[in-house]
Amino acid sequence: MPVYVYEIVLPDGTGGEQFEVRQKMADAALTAHPETGAPVRRVFTEPNAPRAWTDSQGKAAISDSNLASKGFTKYVKTGNGTYEKTAGTGPKKIQRK
Repeated sequence: MPVYVYEIVLPDGTGGEQFEVRQKMADAALTAHPETGAPVRRVFTEPNAPRAWTDSQGKAAISDSNLASKGFTKYVKTGNGTYEKTAGTGPKKIQRK
C-alpha cells in the first residue's frame, strides 16, 4: 500500500503540520485528520520508487558471505549427485545414494 502525505489546513488556508497515512490506491483522499478531525489536504511529493537493479547488486545479494550471514547454506554441484557446501552451516558434502 502506498504512503500518502497530508497536511493540516490552517484557518488562513496555509499548510500546517504534515503526517503520513498508509492507504489503498482506491481509497478516497482524507478530508479530516483521523485523530483530531481538523481539515487536511493531500500533499503531492516525489514518488518513492525503487532504483534500478544492477548486476553487481544481484551478485552481492547471492554471494556466499551474504547468504551465510542471513542463515542460509549454499551447496554447489560437483559431480553426478554430489554437492559441496560453499557457505553456511551443515554437512560439508551431500551425496545421492
